[in-house]
Amino acid sequence: MRAADQLAEFVRTGLAAGRDRIELADHLAAAGWSAQEVASALDAWQAVPGLPPVPRPQPHVSARDALVYGLLFVLLGMIAWHICQLGFALIDRLVPDLTDMGGRTYNGALRWPMATLIPVVPLFLWLNARVARRTRADAGQRRSLVRKWFAAITLLIAALTLLGDVVAVLYALLSGELTPRFAAKAALIAVVGLLVMAYYRDEIDAG
Repeated sequence: MRAADQLAEFVRTGLAAGRDRIELADHLAAAGWSAQEVASALDAWQAVPGLPPVPRPQPHVSARDALVYGLLFVLLGMIAWHICQLGFALIDRLVPDLTDMGGRTYNGALRWPMATLIPVVPLFLWLNARVARRTRADAGQRRSLVRKWFAAITLLIAALTLLGDVVAVLYALLSGELTPRFAAKAALIAVVGLLVMAYYRDEIDAG
């Protein structure tokens, strides 16, 4: 039996015997369990008078979740990347740059992001709507560990991107190279990063 299973069984048996939670916590702490481990083990059970300890819902992992949330993660990344690429191409067209002699064309830079976004955005919206419907019908879906891990990875990447964006802007400002075109691209990256973070803002602490 794993140590975590032994801990859960000890807490369940103690609660079933009518022992106080504080007493159980003290014994577990004396045995060397950390405060976080003890709290998690105790929170996994609800003591109800006249009934055995009632288990509380726990996070779960499934291959189906890995497929669905992994695909959402990839699609969101593709959307964010190609929106930035499309925005950069439009900024290059619309915002003048004295170092650009006007000989460049941006049709290719526009076509590739558009070709990617046309199928990817509807697929993302459809899959996201399916997940939202499943979550409304079964709140337990929000306890998926796969969902939480992909949310955490996405938030980490978005936070690092925003940090790098701020550093690049400050470096350009201190170097006297902060052109309107550079500032517009940096602003676009910041907006996209914040939108990605907003999409996952409730996931880490959910359920």
